[in-house]
Amino acid sequence: MHTAAILGCSGYTGLETLDRLLSHPELEVVALGSNSHAGSGASALDVRLNGSLPPVVTNAEAAAAGAEVTFWCLGHEEAAGLEPPADGVVVDLSGAHRLRNPALYTQWYGFEHQGGLDGWEYALPELHAAEGRLIANPGCYATAALLALAPLADAIDPDGVVVDGKSGVSGAGRSLQPSSHAGFVLENVSAYKVGAHQHEPEIAQLLGFPVTLATHLLPIRRGLLVTCYARATGNDLRERLEKAYAGTVVRVLPEGATPELARVQHTDGAEVALFTDLATGRAIVVCAIDNLGKGAAGQAVQNANLALGLEETLGLRLAGVLV
Repeated sequence: MHTAAILGCSGYTGLETLDRLLSHPELEVVALGSNSHAGSGASALDVRLNGSLPPVVTNAEAAAAGAEVTFWCLGHEEAAGLEPPADGVVVDLSGAHRLRNPALYTQWYGFEHQGGLDGWEYALPELHAAEGRLIANPGCYATAALLALAPLADAIDPDGVVVDGKSGVSGAGRSLQPSSHAGFVLENVSAYKVGAHQHEPEIAQLLGFPVTLATHLLPIRRGLLVTCYARATGNDLRERLEKAYAGTVVRVLPEGATPELARVQHTDGAEVALFTDLATGRAIVVCAIDNLGKGAAGQAVQNANLALGLEETLGLRLAGVLV
């Protein structure tokens, strides 16, 4: 058994990561970190958790537990200020180490990055698996947009690519804020961070060109869907997608089938579909994921599995028929 620790285990991504580790046959949780729940038993996180888990300690204590893999489920600025351990795998689920240029953090994240970025790798397993031990887990919108567009990057016009994204309210995290109140979310769809979403430079960094990203909040708990518009310069788009995702957790749907949030919610897979607009000839690529699954915790465990030399899908939620 390999050992694992979670920092920020009481947030959405921390709890989702813990849930996957509980069913993981090769990872044992040896430290649960949460500054707000330190000193409590694991049942403080969820009453269904029994005494088989260690008690909750501070994030600093969990970080010092010497686990073989540590999941950082923290805020961006907090994670940016942490010093990674001298050894062991770290998977950072925040945005603190996704961008190679530290100057971009002031513009896109609103803080000056003081920590080092050397040694950190941006890892989306189907497109770019990490080779080192410090792993920056992709953002949820970036994951869906890159799964839709990255295999096609050399076969579409880089000018004028538009990504229309929609996500459930859990994408905003567990902290209370006015935009996540039920009175605002229910019976409503709203655009947010228009032209300024922090996942934009992350998408451009991997694609090699910028896109226009527009994000919207849906009145649902979880799930994320992006619809990407681009002008094709080649006629092999479907073949590119099918080749890229053969044998992976990403399912390229047959012609005419459309991705649905209901099929990916609570899972760590993804659905991708390709269409052609009859009026303009533009390619339309749709991708659906669970923002807390493939968009966060599921992908983090997937990255950890690869870094530890384990089977890629251990602990992931992939099987079953959801109704």
